[in-house]
Amino acid sequence: MTQRKKTKVYITRKLPDAVETRMRELFDAELNIDDTPRSREQLLDAVERCDVLVPTVTDRIDAALIEAAGPQLKLIASFSNGTDHIDIDAAARRGITVTNTPNVLSEDTADMTMALILAVPRRLAEGSRVLTDKPGEWAGWSPTWMLGRRIWGKRIGIVGMGRIGTAVARRAKAFGLSIHYHNRKRVSPQTEDELEATYWDSLDQMLARVDIVSVNCPSTPATFHLLSARRLALMQPTSYIVNTARGGIIDEQALIQYIREGKIAGAGLDVFENEPAVNPKLLKLAEEGKVVLLPHMGSATIEGRIDMGDKVIINIRTYFDGHRPPNRVLPGRN
Repeated sequence: MTQRKKTKVYITRKLPDAVETRMRELFDAELNIDDTPRSREQLLDAVERCDVLVPTVTDRIDAALIEAAGPQLKLIASFSNGTDHIDIDAAARRGITVTNTPNVLSEDTADMTMALILAVPRRLAEGSRVLTDKPGEWAGWSPTWMLGRRIWGKRIGIVGMGRIGTAVARRAKAFGLSIHYHNRKRVSPQTEDELEATYWDSLDQMLARVDIVSVNCPSTPATFHLLSARRLALMQPTSYIVNTARGGIIDEQALIQYIREGKIAGAGLDVFENEPAVNPKLLKLAEEGKVVLLPHMGSATIEGRIDMGDKVIINIRTYFDGHRPPNRVLPGRN
């Protein structure tokens, strides 16, 4: 009996061992053992000869790359929730299916969002550095030293009330925050009742009235600089902003300026507008204790990454078994 040829799968980054082992068992999988980001030339070579490309958010899969693909490339199975790094329309024109890995990172990202909501007003990173950067110089407790802001009883405004935003709201309510949100459409009455949430059709009006802003909406052309200089100027000088979504949703230069001028109290950022580059002015603000910066680790849990890998495998197997993959991304919906 002739052995069935395995599907050729090209994986652009290092994935958890359990996921890579399963990939090798099922497919003719090319791994990235040392996790070095793939060059444009390497990606071009991959799409010219492989059946499946498994990129991540760090890979730019644009129209030119897709147009260079060989006829054998049938599936782009992204190891990611977001798909803004892929030109979905270009893939559709070539008859290439695109899939993602949704609904596995909501709780992990919400945990990190809540951590930043706590860390920024309570000056956690700044306090930690007192002990680690200059050991032995801490003089002990003082009633007026390292004072932050209480979050209990404050208002949080959630921008984007999808799965992650709703998970953030549940955590925030448990910490005594009053829930406000802006979304393209209202959530169900049951969810509003559970969270005692206030819906704002106007983002501008919500921003002017809350103490903490949490950005949890997807990155699309419509949300680029959604938090523009004009909108950031509406925030109260005692308010904070936390972003665990995508850096481009906030006008980073304007945010830096307003924090520097005392028009916004501070920020907690896990994402940046020009990742992996981080604006030196943000780093300076971090040194001064006005912002908390994290290296895009909101979804970084072992469990979450394995769940993502499982979804990639299911999407590939389903497609090549002749069925529609469960996490297909259609044009106009990324």
